[in-house]
Amino acid sequence: MAAVAARAGAARVGFRRMFSVSAFAPPPPPTARPAAEPCNNLFVSGLNKRTTSDGLREAFSKFGQVTDARVITDRISGYSRGFGFVKYATVEEAGEGIKGMDGKFLDGWVIFTEYAKQREAQQLPQSAGTQSSGYQYPS
Repeated sequence: MAAVAARAGAARVGFRRMFSVSAFAPPPPPTARPAAEPCNNLFVSGLNKRTTSDGLREAFSKFGQVTDARVITDRISGYSRGFGFVKYATVEEAGEGIKGMDGKFLDGWVIFTEYAKQREAQQLPQSAGTQSSGYQYPS
């Protein structure tokens, strides 16, 4: 009797598995992004669309000598894309800028600051069938 109940239970599990909504395992949990090495260039995200480069420079100049401040803008509208870069004279001043402005309000929005990551060089594949436009045509 117990053997029949065990077989019936196993059949139900197999039946459920066969008609389940998804046969795939859930995706793995996201991994934490590696932190960038300390440098004098900061990445600022969460900017208001109306924030200007001058406003960004003014807000961050309280923590050290800002040599460059840029809000990245949309080519068409000219408004901020929501992020920018602030470059300090020294790494120590950049650290103070992170401590002073990370999680603070700028133009009514909470901004986040971190050390900027170095851009990786992008290599275009070189092949015999590549035309000057970058498209590859079949031979």
